[in-house]
Amino acid sequence: MGGDSVLGALGSIVNTVFLVISVYIYFALLRQVASRPSPSAVPATHRTFGLPEAVIALFLAVLFLFTSLGAANAPQVNLRTRDLIDTAVLEFGLVAFIAVFLRLRRFDLAQITGIARLTFRRAFLIGFVLLIVAYPLIAVADWITARVLGASASSRQGIVELFSGSPSLEQRVLIILLAVAVAPLAEEFIFRFFLYGVLRRYAGRLVALVISALLFAAVHAHLPSFAPLFVLGACFTLAYEWSGSLLVSMTMHSIFNSLTLLALAFPNTFEQ
Repeated sequence: MGGDSVLGALGSIVNTVFLVISVYIYFALLRQVASRPSPSAVPATHRTFGLPEAVIALFLAVLFLFTSLGAANAPQVNLRTRDLIDTAVLEFGLVAFIAVFLRLRRFDLAQITGIARLTFRRAFLIGFVLLIVAYPLIAVADWITARVLGASASSRQGIVELFSGSPSLEQRVLIILLAVAVAPLAEEFIFRFFLYGVLRRYAGRLVALVISALLFAAVHAHLPSFAPLFVLGACFTLAYEWSGSLLVSMTMHSIFNSLTLLALAFPNTFEQ
């Protein structure tokens, strides 16, 4: 019994230190990002988003809000594989539309997304470290949600429930593909690159970070996950803004989904 108490106390100390390190690192990133010159004060030779992009971003924000409100007010239904496929098709349709529109507007997507700025290996390492450091912040948000909504409120989203309850290998492979590859690419392009980029142009970095993270959390239409997803979205945005490469936030998103599914696949090894 005494040994268990010592281990428990040691674990609490380690968790507290980890949380302090997490807060310090992300606060330092936030300070660095906030101290940069205003996005509106760019050289005339540097292409920035303009009114056409703002109109599209406003349309998407309104669409996401109405979709989220509709899903929140709708009766609770079990998520189906077909729903995941439809969502993936919609997301990639939006990505294709935005990409084609920006190309017609003569934007260099590789340049403005910063994807070519870092090698995949470097982006992976940066994303992995920043994600691990973000976990204490996500855990705190999850703990606060449980305290507010009650311990009975499950923070597991529909896709998580579908994966854990799926008896079909084919269905699980599809979920893994959508969660690890499709969602990180599409959602980071839409929320971090486009919506955050437009908001940053007109409202500044901090306001853009908050609004884009709110939209990211709201579009998942799952109240118990709202606060953790908001924190996760804010961390993704800080990583993208700080590194200048969308590849970093895409990597973080993919690793986060991978670890979540890994914990579900091996519940006896990893805690939920």
